[in-house]
Amino acid sequence: MSKASKSKKQSSPESSAPTCDSPLVHIEQVRQVQSEIVTTEKAQQMAQFFGAMADPHRLKLLSALSSTELCVCDLAAVVKMSDSAVSHQLRLLRNLRLVKHRREGRNVYYSLADAHIANLYREVAEHLDEV
Repeated sequence: MSKASKSKKQSSPESSAPTCDSPLVHIEQVRQVQSEIVTTEKAQQMAQFFGAMADPHRLKLLSALSSTELCVCDLAAVVKMSDSAVSHQLRLLRNLRLVKHRREGRNVYYSLADAHIANLYREVAEHLDEV
């Protein structure tokens, strides 16, 4: 395939997102959105949050914790991972405030950090089930 035909194929209507027919900028809408857009710092934090949620192993852990509090041993058995692998993933989730823990004797029990995390998990799961 020639370089010219590759360029045409990449810019074909089927492979690219639709664009405006004219370069008219709607200044009032732009101003309104500019005042509401997240800061770069918050966008970076959100990217880190969604990055943590992008791992299938961590999502399985969150799925297990969405219904009940579990200790590391129970979580490892449920998701079929080693205790150390589960602990590693939980440490990352805890650092991002997605899960919390409590100690009872020699066991450490984990749960979702708060209702926001539970709701986010459930909303995404429900959205995917709608298809």
